[in-house]
Amino acid sequence: MHSICVFCGASPGSRPIYREAAKALGEAIAGRGWDLVWGGGRVGLMGTVADAALGAGGHAVGIIPGFLAQRELAHTSAEIRVVDSMHARKADMAARATAFVMLPGGFGTMDEFFEILTWAQLGIHNKPVGVLNVQGFFDPLIALAQHMVKEGFVRPDHLELLTVKHSADALLDAIAERAIMP
Repeated sequence: MHSICVFCGASPGSRPIYREAAKALGEAIAGRGWDLVWGGGRVGLMGTVADAALGAGGHAVGIIPGFLAQRELAHTSAEIRVVDSMHARKADMAARATAFVMLPGGFGTMDEFFEILTWAQLGIHNKPVGVLNVQGFFDPLIALAQHMVKEGFVRPDHLELLTVKHSADALLDAIAERAIMP
């Protein structure tokens, strides 16, 4: 069984395409019989991806720190685990996932994503790390990563740890090819 951890925004973003992509990803994860692991929020793209996975008959496990749950931001229709801190959240999400996907989001999304990508670079895990590049949202980030390789700060083989696709199905297909079954 695959468990896909999705990092994404607590905001819906400024364009409907982001919500559409989150919905498509949640439905595609559930459609493959895989579990969704996410930040536990009911708002923004987090809520959209979870609602879509649940609506398609999937199982979703949300990991949320207590201070966010107290602000009534926790999803109410999924399995929710309340943890003590953001650090505990990331560790629990990483332990439960067989792969990671990033959708558009803000600083928190980038924090979660870069920690997981760094762990792959350091050999802490060998799980696939993917980016759903919704209408070029991540093009500047990909260009920066390529620049980091060119300037000698990232090895070319470490850039290959990252799978970038423009559709949910293409990304999940690529992840399935790279994933090590538990």
